[in-house]
Amino acid sequence: MRANVWIAIAATAATAAITGSQPGHAGTAAPRPAAFAQCAGCHSTEPGKNLFGPSLAGISGRRAASLPGYAYSPALKKSGITWNAKSLDRWLTAPQKAVPGTRMPLGGVQDPATRKALVDYLLTI
Repeated sequence: MRANVWIAIAATAATAAITGSQPGHAGTAAPRPAAFAQCAGCHSTEPGKNLFGPSLAGISGRRAASLPGYAYSPALKKSGITWNAKSLDRWLTAPQKAVPGTRMPLGGVQDPATRKALVDYLLTI
């Protein structure tokens, strides 16, 4: 039994080395937090499936307003943001302050623990 555990650990490490994935980053799904329900009303997590807002699949490391097939606000197009833990946390705290002129209707997620759970999830989808 122990050998199987070590084989599984070695296989996971080898896959991470080959794909560049790390725990808590794209490729390793974090649990979907309950707070994501407010996001899911407008955003899909399926690649290529835009709703009222753009798909959030593969957002980690993606430049803001770069997903083909979605009409972003001019403000977000000019923002120069690349989505990572810091930029997502700032965005989710107050989108209109992060990028004045954005069309994102969210007023902000004020609870730091809730925001962290959302950011951790977003970085893995």
